[in-house]
Amino acid sequence: MKTRLIALCTLIAITPADAESELLPKTSATIRGKELYSNALSGLPDRTSDKVQRFASGFKGWRFNPGPEGGKGGRWECSDNAFHGIESPSANHPATASYGIDFQDAIIQVDVRLNDVPAEGRKYRSIFVKATDEKDYVCGLFLGQGGLNLVPYSADRINPANNQRDKEPQSSVPVSLNLGEWYTVLLEMKDGEAVGSVVGKTAIVKAPLIAASKCSVMLGVGTDASFRNLRIWEALPNPDWKPQK
Repeated sequence: MKTRLIALCTLIAITPADAESELLPKTSATIRGKELYSNALSGLPDRTSDKVQRFASGFKGWRFNPGPEGGKGGRWECSDNAFHGIESPSANHPATASYGIDFQDAIIQVDVRLNDVPAEGRKYRSIFVKATDEKDYVCGLFLGQGGLNLVPYSADRINPANNQRDKEPQSSVPVSLNLGEWYTVLLEMKDGEAVGSVVGKTAIVKAPLIAASKCSVMLGVGTDASFRNLRIWEALPNPDWKPQK
């Protein structure tokens, strides 16, 4: 009887949230707090009609160019129950989609797939996940078949080529990804430090802007790629994490 009681108490103690956390990819520098957003991206999200301040802020909800005409860099469609980005072969610019949401310290998690399609002159097979403040980018995770790059942006320098914030030195790690396969990407941002991870590989950067209040998350595609299961949580400190110097 005592054994049965212990087993019953154990089952009661395991809540649905606890069970889910056991299935989620492990974070590094942070732990998941309150969930701020979740979208399976199994269909085209509704687009906002809000006006935009430059490209980074002033809107809530989704901004992207649907097919077939697309926009400056490409177009987005629903394909294979996923949010599918297609860079226009003549654009030489990634297809981008942005979700406007106010946040600060956060964990961004999304499944990504580099699609096995002809390059048709497009230079890169890649995806990125960027966070912005009210003016510009603050941090970006870039992923290709052979590497994970984590890029912080400068609070002071402007790149004259595009009139946007210049990049600070990036952190890069080699990875090996297959076309046509799904992978889960994590971008953690907390107190001026960012950690990006995929397939057990981790890149880490520090920069003052990473601590800024943020206004949107941007997804980008070079050549052809898909996203699903986008989730954003408040990032809480991980007591076991030792911040990088």
